[in-house]
Amino acid sequence: MKEQLEQFAIDYDRNEERLTLQGDDQSSIHYPALFLFIGDKTAEAIDVVKELNDRKWDNSKGVMYLHVMTSQGVSAQSEGSSSVSVKRHILDGIGGGDDPKTVRPRMYREFYRNGQGLFELNRAIRQVSSSISEYGRLYSSFDRIHLSVITRVDDPLNVFVPELSLLAESILGQSFKSVQMDLYVLISEREQVEAFGYGSSAGVAFLRELDYMQQPDYSFTANLHVTEDGLSIPVTHRAAPLFDLVYVLSDRNERGIMSAGELYSSYEMISHISLLKNRKYKEQAFDPANSSYNNTSFKNNIMTQSGRQGYVSAGLAKVKRPNQSIALVVLYHFYRQMMTDMAQDPGASEQQRLALFGVNPVLIEERVSTLVPDVEAISEMHALMTNEVSYAAIRQMSLREAEEALFGGGCAAFFRSNYEETARRRLEQLNVAEELDHAVRTGMAADPLIGLFQLFHWSGEHKENGGIRPFLQALYRETQMELDLAKAELDQISGGIVDHLSFKRVPFMDKRNLRACISELFQTVYYRKRNLLVLEMKLKLITRIEAEVEALHKRYGGKITQLESLESQLKEAAQESVTWADDYIGQNIMEYYELVTKRVIDEWKAKRGPGVFFEDRMLGNQRELLDHNGTEGLLTKLISVCRDTLLTSSYFKLTFEEELLQRSNVTIDYSNKEVLSKDELFKKLYRTLEDRAAIHLRLYDYTQEHRYEEKYIFGDYESEFVRYVFGVDETSRIYKLGCLHERRSSGVVKLNLMGGFHLEDLMYYRNGKVYYETYLANGYEFHGIQPDSLPELR
Repeated sequence: MKEQLEQFAIDYDRNEERLTLQGDDQSSIHYPALFLFIGDKTAEAIDVVKELNDRKWDNSKGVMYLHVMTSQGVSAQSEGSSSVSVKRHILDGIGGGDDPKTVRPRMYREFYRNGQGLFELNRAIRQVSSSISEYGRLYSSFDRIHLSVITRVDDPLNVFVPELSLLAESILGQSFKSVQMDLYVLISEREQVEAFGYGSSAGVAFLRELDYMQQPDYSFTANLHVTEDGLSIPVTHRAAPLFDLVYVLSDRNERGIMSAGELYSSYEMISHISLLKNRKYKEQAFDPANSSYNNTSFKNNIMTQSGRQGYVSAGLAKVKRPNQSIALVVLYHFYRQMMTDMAQDPGASEQQRLALFGVNPVLIEERVSTLVPDVEAISEMHALMTNEVSYAAIRQMSLREAEEALFGGGCAAFFRSNYEETARRRLEQLNVAEELDHAVRTGMAADPLIGLFQLFHWSGEHKENGGIRPFLQALYRETQMELDLAKAELDQISGGIVDHLSFKRVPFMDKRNLRACISELFQTVYYRKRNLLVLEMKLKLITRIEAEVEALHKRYGGKITQLESLESQLKEAAQESVTWADDYIGQNIMEYYELVTKRVIDEWKAKRGPGVFFEDRMLGNQRELLDHNGTEGLLTKLISVCRDTLLTSSYFKLTFEEELLQRSNVTIDYSNKEVLSKDELFKKLYRTLEDRAAIHLRLYDYTQEHRYEEKYIFGDYESEFVRYVFGVDETSRIYKLGCLHERRSSGVVKLNLMGGFHLEDLMYYRNGKVYYETYLANGYEFHGIQPDSLPELR
C-alpha cells in the first residue's frame, strides 16, 4: 500500500507537470547537443538527464547520448533506456585486471594496444554523429555542436577523458564548423564513506590529470582515428585548455550539507547549464536589468591574472507547487471526510433501527408463527385410540390423570412429533444470518447514508449509541416471564378436576359426555401447550438473532478497525510528504487542503446529493467497501475517485504564487493584521531559492583566489515574483543576474553559477591528497601517462 501511495503521488506530480508544461513555454536549444558519459558509474545519470531535457526542451528529440563503459557495466544497463537517442558502447578488452594497484594504467595500455576496439569506438561515435545530422531541421543553426562530457571523479574509465573527448570532437568536427566542449566532473562523497581510501586516491589522481588538461599550454597527439582497413590517423590538440569550461559538482554543498537526493541535483544542473549556454533566443522586451549569459565573458571573469583557468560549480533551487504532497494530503482529507460522513448519526428511531435488521416485535412474531404448526392440527388428536374408560370413572380425576387414563402417553407423543419436533426442525433450518443480511442489504439500498458505522453501533449493546441488543435482551426477559406464567397456569389447570371443566353434560349419556370432555381437555391443555411451545421457540429465536447480531457487530467492528488503520496510514503518508515539502515553502499544506478538499466535496454533494461518493461509480456501497481485496482494494477506489473527481477541480489549478499566498494565510483570521502580504511571501520565496541554490561543492573559501558569481532565473520575466527578484538588491548587487524568459505558471528555477576556484580550494582534494600520496608510496599506480608530466600537487 505504501508503494501504491508513492506511485499515486508520483503519477499526479508527473501529470500536473505535463499539463502545466502544455500551458507553459518549453525552451529550445539553438545548436545540436551530444552528451558523452564516460564510465560505468555514470550509468544512472543518462536516463535522468535525458528525461529532464525531454521535459524542458521542445527539440530534445535530436539530442544524442553516448555512454562509454566496460563490460562490467553491462548488467547495470539491463533496465536502462532503450531510446534510439541513447547509444551504449563497451570498450572491449579493457578490463583493468584484478589488481587494484594498477587498474587505471593497465586499462590505458590495453586501450592503445586494442586496434579493433579503437575502430569500434570510432564507428560508434560516427553513428551518433550521423544520427545527429538527421535532426538538422530541429535547430536554428547547424554550424556548431555542444559536446558535454560527464564522468565521475573516481571512475577508472576517466583515465580516457582526453582520448574519448578529443576523438568525439574530431569526428564531430567533420560535420560541424566548431565543437564547444565542456566537462562535468561528479563527486559522490556519500559513496566514499566506506571506500574512502582508494576512492579518494583515484579521485585526486583524476583531478591532478584534469589540472594538467586545463593548462594553457596543454597539447595532445595520439593515433585515435582508425579506419575500417586498420589504418591509424593521429588526432591532435594544440596548446590550449582541453575543455571550454569544467564544472565540478558534488553531493555535498558549500555549507557542508549532504544532498538527500544524492547526485540528482547535479543532473538537474547539467540540464539547466546546457540550456543556459545553448538556448534559442526568444524575443522579449529589452530590459537592461536582465543580463543574458555570455560564455566568453564568464570565462574571462574566472581566469586569474596569470592566465590560469578557474573551475566552475553550481547550485539549483526550485519553487513550485508541491504536487506529491498535495495528492497525498487531499487523499487523506477526502478519506477522513468520508469517514466523518459514514460515522454521522442519521437520527433513526428505534423502530427504524429494528426494522433495518428485521427484528422488530411484529417481524419476530411473524417468524415464530411460521415455526409452530397451527392449532388445527390439535383436532387430529381426536383420532387417537382411547382406553376403555367411562366418563364417570375419570370425572373426579385431575386433567393430568384423566389424560393418562384415557390415552396413556399417546397425546404427549402426538404433540411431540407433530409440534415440538416440527418446530425444532424448522428453527434449525432457519438461516437467521442470511435473513439479517438480506434485511440489512435492503435497508442500506434504500438509504445510502446507512453504513458500517451505523451497523456497528446499532448492532451493539449500548443503547445510548442506538444499539438494538438491549431491546432483544428486554424482549427475551419479557418472553421468559410470559413463559413462566404460562407454565404455572398450565400446571395449575392440569391439576384441576375433570368435573370442573366447562362443557355441556347430558344425563345418562356417558359416551357423549366423554367425547365432549376429551374435546375440552385438548383445548384446555394442548392449546396452552402449543402457546408454551410458541414462547419457547420465540426465546430460542431471540437467542439466535442476538447471537447473529453480535457476530455482525464484531464483523463490522473488524471492518471499522481496518478503515481506521487505513486512515492512520494515509495520515502518516501525508505528513511524511509534507515534511519533505517543507523544503520548498510547504507550510499549512494540511490545513489549506483540508478546506479545499471539503469545499470540493460539498460542491459535489450539493449537485448530486449527500450520498454521491457512495454510488457504484464512486466508492460503492459502504457495507461492501472492504469486500473486494480489503483495504488495498478500497485504496485503489479512493485513489481513482480522488484523482478523477477532486484533483481535477479548478481549485487545484492556481499558479504557484497564488497557491502559496493562499496557503500561507489559511490559518490566519481575516481580522489579523499579521496576514502574510504578497511582498512578504516573495521575500520568503526569494530567501528559500537563494538558500537552496547553495553551490554544490565544499571549498576552503579563505584560500580561494577569486570568486565570481552569476545567477539566472528560469521563469516568466513578466511575473510579479521574478520582477521582485530583480528589484531586491538592484543597487547593491555584486553578481550578474539574468532571466531565461519562459511563460510559465508551474514555478521558478534558480541557477547559481560560481567560478574561479582551483583544485587546491576543494576540500575533497585537500582531504584526499594524503590518501593519494600514501597509496603512491605503497606501490599503487593511478596514471596512464607519465606522472612526471603532471603538475605538482598543490
